[in-house]
Amino acid sequence: MSLVVLGLSHHGAPLSLLESVALDPDARTALEQAVLRSEHVTEAVVVSTCNRTEVYAECLTFHGALTDITAALADTCSVDRADLQPHLFVHYEDRGIAHVFNVASGLDSMAVGEAQILGQVRRSLARAQRHGHVGPALNTVLQQALRVAKRVHTETGIDLVSGSLVQAGLARAQAALGPIGDLSVLVVGAGGMGALAATTVARAGARTVVVANRNHDRARTVADRVGGTSRHLADLGAALVEADVVISSTGAPGRVITAADVARARASRGGRPQVYVDLALPHDIDLAVADLPGATRVGLAELGEDLSSAGSAPQVAQAGDLVTAEVAAYLMARSAEAVAPTVTALRSHAGALVEEELRRLERRTPGLSDAERGEVRRAVERVVDKLLHTPTVRVKELAQDGQGGSYARALNELFDLDPRDVSLVSAPPTLPEED
Repeated sequence: MSLVVLGLSHHGAPLSLLESVALDPDARTALEQAVLRSEHVTEAVVVSTCNRTEVYAECLTFHGALTDITAALADTCSVDRADLQPHLFVHYEDRGIAHVFNVASGLDSMAVGEAQILGQVRRSLARAQRHGHVGPALNTVLQQALRVAKRVHTETGIDLVSGSLVQAGLARAQAALGPIGDLSVLVVGAGGMGALAATTVARAGARTVVVANRNHDRARTVADRVGGTSRHLADLGAALVEADVVISSTGAPGRVITAADVARARASRGGRPQVYVDLALPHDIDLAVADLPGATRVGLAELGEDLSSAGSAPQVAQAGDLVTAEVAAYLMARSAEAVAPTVTALRSHAGALVEEELRRLERRTPGLSDAERGEVRRAVERVVDKLLHTPTVRVKELAQDGQGGSYARALNELFDLDPRDVSLVSAPPTLPEED
């Protein structure tokens, strides 16, 4: 079986299309279920954020899986396949593993190095685990990717350059309105991104921080954590009037802040300008807000441009080197694991033949002493060990170079082995001492 990664991201898809394929947790689960109905797919995990929607799948056949995953994505998102196809990327096996590691580490993000994606991948895996959509293959790859991502953030300087979307939005707001210490900030939404936004603006020293959310208890929890105040989403109109900067990320399927809402707020503000930062996908803030006098709307496209230069920082190169080394180590270990059953089966097969011939010898030579039989056994076992020494050592060497698969298959054919036979591989192989 093999890993296939299929999806869209900010690298090659327009935001309008990314908006169409942005999925809430229930929709991600539904897409996984649709993918798993394919006879070509055995495991599936969907990761969907503000700048990517990707399907990670363990597959029996490549082309069949690719066709079925594409169809499932188009159907789940109600997007015409012809509109989807030109913007899809596909990674297979080694490239797929490298992609997953880079995504979890934040190296493929719009805000390069951002740590939020680590939690998003972790939650996606946990959700898929709860629904039984992942097995040993994807569990192993994603758990390893999460471990590597933690190393990236603790052992490299990536956090020094990982300017978040929130920070980029604040920079835009300060350029238009002045120092953050003089500004009142309204955060609409109290999920992961909303909580990050509230924390970021509070640490930056905003004059006031207000959190508005449909679930007021959640808004209060986030606001209390950052020393701000909370409001129910029903009070959004009044909250907009009081805010100099509005940051919105709710995950709602439709517009949360309309041009009419902003026009009413503008009429009550006596001409004081405002900046609206939209971090949501689908977007929360009506695009027409940008056309209103005194109102500036900033979306993901603009923020992505502001953050694009971060990828050339030396800390990013350091993180990239770490991930590359981890991918190589993972692939090498996986290759060694892949050939281990063949090594075990080969030596078990040889051991069975030795025992069979010794039993035949015992029937034909009843007069041999125990000492003589022991010497015969040792001689036969030495011959077998010498014959198997080179192929077993060679398959391990090739596995370290990622070439063990074809050699293992040749051994299986030559010796008529079945590495899947539990009776042959239930115990680890006993290998001869190397000279």
